[in-house]
Amino acid sequence: MSRTDLIADCFTIIRNAILAKKENVDTPSSGTIKNILAILKRENYIEDFKLIEDKKQGLARIYLKYLAGRSAIRNIRRASRPGLRLYVKRAKVPTVLRGRGLGLISTSRGILTDKEAREQGLGGEVIGYIW
Repeated sequence: MSRTDLIADCFTIIRNAILAKKENVDTPSSGTIKNILAILKRENYIEDFKLIEDKKQGLARIYLKYLAGRSAIRNIRRASRPGLRLYVKRAKVPTVLRGRGLGLISTSRGILTDKEAREQGLGGEVIGYIW
């Protein structure tokens, strides 16, 4: 089966694992997925992640974080998709839940959070929202 939107697949796998109260979950890996997971770890939405080599594309094992029985990730949503790309200029970078959530922006300097993109004065493609 070919995958057209690996990021949306990864977000859906994480969302389903949280609903099933899984400790960890495996998703297909890519460079973009690795960068997104590094941001999620840095912002304390996941415990850790590990890249696992297989004979194909590779896997990312994500260790989910739970606080008092509730997931650190309340919701994870894809904004831009292959059929409808969502681009923003530097003055229009969105905030998520008045700064309590996290927006992922793909900029010319790599994938950044909404706060980092605003500080650096960069716009780009809005990948998704996490809160």
